[in-house]
Amino acid sequence: MRPWIRSLRTVDAGRVTQRCFSSSRPRLELRSIWDLDNKIDPVYRECTNRSLEIIKFPEDQPPNNVLLIQKEGVSSVTEAMVEFAKYLKTAYPATNIILEPHIATELHSSLPFPIHATPYTTLPPYPNRNPYHLKTSLTVTFGGDGTILHAASLFSTSPIVPPLLSFSLGTLGFLGPWKFSDYKAAITAVFTNKARIMRRSRIKMEAFSGSTQLLGDLWPPDSQSNGGRGEGSGVWAMNEVNIHRGQNPHMAIVEVFVDGRFLTEAVADGIILSTPTGSTAYSLSSFGSIVHPRVPAILLTPICPRSLSFRPLVLPAEVEVSLKLSDKARGDEVEVSIDGKRWGGVRKGVEVKITGEMGNFCGGGEGGVPCIWREGSEHEDEWVGGLNGLLKFNYPFGEEVHF
Repeated sequence: MRPWIRSLRTVDAGRVTQRCFSSSRPRLELRSIWDLDNKIDPVYRECTNRSLEIIKFPEDQPPNNVLLIQKEGVSSVTEAMVEFAKYLKTAYPATNIILEPHIATELHSSLPFPIHATPYTTLPPYPNRNPYHLKTSLTVTFGGDGTILHAASLFSTSPIVPPLLSFSLGTLGFLGPWKFSDYKAAITAVFTNKARIMRRSRIKMEAFSGSTQLLGDLWPPDSQSNGGRGEGSGVWAMNEVNIHRGQNPHMAIVEVFVDGRFLTEAVADGIILSTPTGSTAYSLSSFGSIVHPRVPAILLTPICPRSLSFRPLVLPAEVEVSLKLSDKARGDEVEVSIDGKRWGGVRKGVEVKITGEMGNFCGGGEGGVPCIWREGSEHEDEWVGGLNGLLKFNYPFGEEVHF
């Protein structure tokens, strides 16, 4: 644990005391995220384009705490984030800036105002304990699709994700519609209640051994409050849940059930359960279907199946997909990863359940990742542009195509 994290709070005669760390200028401070007021939540209202919603914060109460997430190791991205933070504090002085701890230690001395960070190296999973869940009104990312997935993963145990504003500064940028040169217009649209969002639905993963719910090291069951069930007990994925044989040299044998009914026994390197957003990621690399992000669906895509008749499936979002490692499997465990990050291993006797997010999200905060749409693109489908411009959909070989 970093020294400043250990020193954010000290106990004096039974009470908690906040400590601020500053340079020679008192404004250059690194503060605990717990010093902040709780987040201000927006409401979402249907607009003329029914696939989008208007995001509205309470009158005279714009986002109070803004979490900035950057792609690491790229100096130009860091410079862009610092420029954005300085503009945000100049235009809206009451706004508080939140950074991840390791980024905060590197940048706080270069910013002429206090910044906040969490004192935890491992985040508590439950919304009533996780500082990001309690404090973040708006998340802004600087990077590519991986940065967006990382930002979404900070809220992977919460049914509510704050609005997400993404600037494309990475390798691909399929999910990030905004150019950084438009950052002033983007933040003005959010703070003046003129921004629109499109929700990207997620899928929820839960693991059970008999009637007992199991979760990984980062998401232990809360036996005191709910016996491991209910809010905080599952993990949401924005892209996919991947079940893979891992380092085992033998193919995985996985039993697949849909709404409790046996579908097939898959003999393959693994199985991908994907959202429509994730249909253009790992699932696509495994020859899965491409699905528009507004289609409520769960994609089931095999990874290198032994049988050529095992084709990818597109299932309704309301079904429950269950997977079990078969007793016939030569390995004792398969690996599970969520949005590209290893979650843990699943042994024989453990059942993994996948469900989608359903319902009319309009007006409420729960459900999906509310991604802020690029201004002026209400009648433009950025997804179609991404297929053509980035993925080169149906691109003729040997020909130059202009879109």
